[in-house]
Amino acid sequence: MEDRKILVIEDNELNMKLVRTLLKLGNFQVIEAVDAETGIQLARSTDPDIILMDVQLPGMDGLEATQILKKDPETHAIPIVALTSYAMTGDKKKALDAGCDGYITKPIDTRTFLDEISRFFRR
Repeated sequence: MEDRKILVIEDNELNMKLVRTLLKLGNFQVIEAVDAETGIQLARSTDPDIILMDVQLPGMDGLEATQILKKDPETHAIPIVALTSYAMTGDKKKALDAGCDGYITKPIDTRTFLDEISRFFRR
């Protein structure tokens, strides 16, 4: 898994630090963006294996960014996993309808996080 690149688009510093730490423990290469616009540019230029997308971002939200990435021929095949503190029933559906391939709620369960991410490499 050492060569696997994961783009994390997350504006909360503490959440980014936790995700970065867990991914590095899993031997993933971590690419970071703090807003959707930068994340879209990095998705196009770095060709990540997976994108972890915070739903609530400053400016453009993560679901809008997901729709842009899924319509782009360069990035449409990259799995996008929504990271959100929204745990309401309809929120998972909104994320999946926007084009997300998966959904992880915050706070992140540190015991299962890497297993959840690894599922997307087996598709």
